[in-house]
Amino acid sequence: MNKKPLLIKDATIVNEGNIFVADILIDKEIIVQIGNINSSENYEIINAKGLHLLPGVIDSHVHFRTPGLTHKGDLHSETGAAIAGGVTSFIDMPNTIPNVLTQETLADKFELAAQHSFANYSFYMGINTTNWDEAMKTDPSKICALTDDGLYFSGKDQLLVSNDSYMEKVFKECPMRIAIHSEDEEIINSELNFARAKYGDNIPAEMHPKIRTEEACISSTKKAIAVAKKYNTRLHILHLSTAKEAALFDNTLPLNEKRITSEVCVHHLWFCDEDYKRLGAKIKWNPAIKTSADREGLLHALIEDRIDIISTDHAPHLLQEKLLSYEKAPGGAPMVQHSLVAMLEMVHLKKISLEKVVQKMSHNVAQLYNIERRGFIKEGYKADLVLVDLNAAWKVDKANILYKCGWSPFEGMLFQSKVVKTILNGTIVYDNGIISEKKVGQSLKFGIS
Repeated sequence: MNKKPLLIKDATIVNEGNIFVADILIDKEIIVQIGNINSSENYEIINAKGLHLLPGVIDSHVHFRTPGLTHKGDLHSETGAAIAGGVTSFIDMPNTIPNVLTQETLADKFELAAQHSFANYSFYMGINTTNWDEAMKTDPSKICALTDDGLYFSGKDQLLVSNDSYMEKVFKECPMRIAIHSEDEEIINSELNFARAKYGDNIPAEMHPKIRTEEACISSTKKAIAVAKKYNTRLHILHLSTAKEAALFDNTLPLNEKRITSEVCVHHLWFCDEDYKRLGAKIKWNPAIKTSADREGLLHALIEDRIDIISTDHAPHLLQEKLLSYEKAPGGAPMVQHSLVAMLEMVHLKKISLEKVVQKMSHNVAQLYNIERRGFIKEGYKADLVLVDLNAAWKVDKANILYKCGWSPFEGMLFQSKVVKTILNGTIVYDNGIISEKKVGQSLKFGIS
């Protein structure tokens, strides 16, 4: 903890649709004052003139690999990369080894995070056809949602949308929010068999969006939305990848009144199918990156509030795994260090406003999941903040990539903006390339709605 209160002077603050210059005083983890504040020798002072101060990014969809897959990434390495990228809080998916399908396994992950995480943390509880009773024991003040995401790696038909009767039960009876991976596995398997017949063992990476198709996403999402409306379920659709899917979501209600919500990942806003020729399976994600029209449609839906939040689906794999043949190369890639600067690059390109980026990466995540006292720059809130220089160009290369897997699909990219400092619970945890060894991350708390 900082021994002295921390005063940030002359910051250009971006918060709740406004951009203004002010000072911020932080004491004992909390923002205690915003305004014109006189300096004092009793304060630790940051001169933020010329820098933009944003609420810390809350990434509600990551795969940090602890436990069981720590050769790819772990809580120490990936949360270090996260705070270097301005991400102050994360919510991790259940497809570690073992899968998080019991309360005991869930508790073990919290203990590991308390020891090793640089950032604030929480986890999803996994749900499949085997663990209804365990899933129903979940404490909604500690866990934001139940999910099937990633569990399909453990066996066939593990997605809720692949089990109509069980999905009906879950959507009808579960009191918590359900976050789902929405793709039709029958359509995917049919297209995969067609590709095998045509290409044998040499399916090109460019076939990925033709295997995990637009139709597979739309048919699945339509079905899930219909069942959720039938039972008034709190449903969140993870990682939308098609423009037609995005059109299925409502933008007439304020976020706190929506029962059905959605997210888009940075890679679906950045890449398109033309990039497979250059990057191959490095950009193989599930669901697949699709056309440039889908990319533009997703961005439009994000801006007009049909899509509610931005996440990363950060999923590190070893480079040698990603360079395997199409079927053997795993889906997913590391993103959490570069998600904010990628979105800030889109601000420079005038594709989205800075205020909208903050809304979708911080405010709305906190509001959607009812995260207590985070996601905003407000007096009385936890001081999770990131200072960025919008005019400090730098290039992504192996020397500055912090993921344990050591690579990024952004390698060689010149970004115009740079994260200068990250402040977590009032403590400077990242400062111009240096990660503090202090572990001040806290377990996220969720208001019960």
